[in-house]
Amino acid sequence: MVISLALHMDALYNATLHKLDLAFERLEAKVPPPQKTPHGNSWVFRYKDKSIHQAMIQKLARQVSGLHAVRLLCEKGLLQEHAAVQRILDELHQDTCFLAYAVIKKEITPLHRAYLDGFYKEELDPTTGDGLLDRPTVSRKKIRAYLSRIESEKDPSSAVTNDHTIYSAHSGFIHGASPQIMEMVGGDPPRFHLHGMAGTRMHDFHRNDLYNPFFRTIVSFALVAKAFGDEDLFEQQRDCLEQIESLSGQHS
Repeated sequence: MVISLALHMDALYNATLHKLDLAFERLEAKVPPPQKTPHGNSWVFRYKDKSIHQAMIQKLARQVSGLHAVRLLCEKGLLQEHAAVQRILDELHQDTCFLAYAVIKKEITPLHRAYLDGFYKEELDPTTGDGLLDRPTVSRKKIRAYLSRIESEKDPSSAVTNDHTIYSAHSGFIHGASPQIMEMVGGDPPRFHLHGMAGTRMHDFHRNDLYNPFFRTIVSFALVAKAFGDEDLFEQQRDCLEQIESLSGQHS
């Protein structure tokens, strides 16, 4: 029964990733592509316009890549690292919603402009290729406060609210808090599992939690589709949300 469910979810995640790939290609084609840009003695790819729409595309790219990462880490039982990447995905999802709502609501605030300034700022001097440059950042607290205000308005374009409990729970894996690290301990006698926890009770827990980043990534795609004015793709993502909820029997 457990094996059958695992295979069922694996097939569901594969189908979801295929749909996200198609959605990404469709959205990516709506913005001017990256260009070769001189950087030190070589060159790099950069978006010339540095637009909010191009920022959303970049955030979606990281979310899809992150989904592949959490699957691989979970499969190998590297649960601390799996949960840490989940935290990264939590923040990417928040960033994407933060940017998408600005376009949907036709209100790019000073907070959004400050965020984009920091987002596009180079860390290395483009002329010499060295020398760290200060990167201005917008605090996570301010981004979450903005999203909370949007959610309190019960915006109909939002398919799901951000799960702050999940976000907070994953923080301990990023910062190496003791309660999270101690999840590496198991067996009789108890010991730290330094090579992964495949087949343990904690492995099953993390495998079940894998559903959440998939669900939130679809939400990100739905909101970006709405921001791009692609109502057909927005509806496709809403259908995908309903399908993954129905087939998985879980809720985010």
